[in-house]
Amino acid sequence: MQADYRKLWKLLIDKNMKKTDLIPIAGVSTNIVAKLNKGEYVSMDSLAKICKALNCDIGDIVTFGEK
Repeated sequence: MQADYRKLWKLLIDKNMKKTDLIPIAGVSTNIVAKLNKGEYVSMDSLAKICKALNCDIGDIVTFGEK
């Protein structure tokens, strides 16, 4: 299973935000943002923090598919 975070990057663009803006507003580490950037797995807890900070649902930021 592969995670695809393109929806998250589009949402950030729509909100005129940078990837690094997620760190303080969502309370996630630089390591989490790096993993997202590489399309790697991050915990549901981290994704939930991002959703709360951006006022969106999980389906608004990530899709899952085959490798």
